Amino acid sequence: MSFSGEQYPGVEPPAREASGFRLNHTMLRIKDPQRSLAFYTRVFAMQVLRKLDFEEMGFSLYFLGRLDEGEVIPKDAGERTVWTFQQRGVLELTHNWGTEDQPGFTYHDGNAEPQGFGHICFSVPELDAAIAWFDANDVKYVKRPEQGKMKDVAFIKDPDGYWIEIVEAARMKEVGRKT
Repeated sequence: MSFSGEQYPGVEPPAREASGFRLNHTMLRIKDPQRSLAFYTRVFAMQVLRKLDFEEMGFSLYFLGRLDEGEVIPKDAGERTVWTFQQRGVLELTHNWGTEDQPGFTYHDGNAEPQGFGHICFSVPELDAAIAWFDANDVKYVKRPEQGKMKDVAFIKDPDGYWIEIVEAARMKEVGRKT
């Protein structure tokens, strides 16, 4: 018998009508696109897959992702937009025009009161190497892997103060196991 997901009160069987649905992206509002794009493209080696401007509403959307080696993005803008919305693990950065010029302007990170949104997460091949990379790039930490009760998990901040969890999948094997 194949694994069909962990079961808890409230979990319902998948509806046939929802077949093919997948989580495509998570959106974060950003103050300064130049600063945020520099962070995500440099620190996480993400690429801008597509930028969409909405002049009449005064905002831009930047869709970032990581490509597999040899993966090809369509050159045609319309085809690339369709392709972008078919991907998994895309980060959408939303810039409301003019916020970059407002001194003291910030977005709520979801971790201060009242709490709501918490963080996004990147899985890295080697946590120690990632920490060295973050240190070399002056990344701000919420929690280093050796701190607190959850060892082998780091939390860093992006330029807007959003928390980013950093994990090495191989080190997570024992998390949540009953002893």
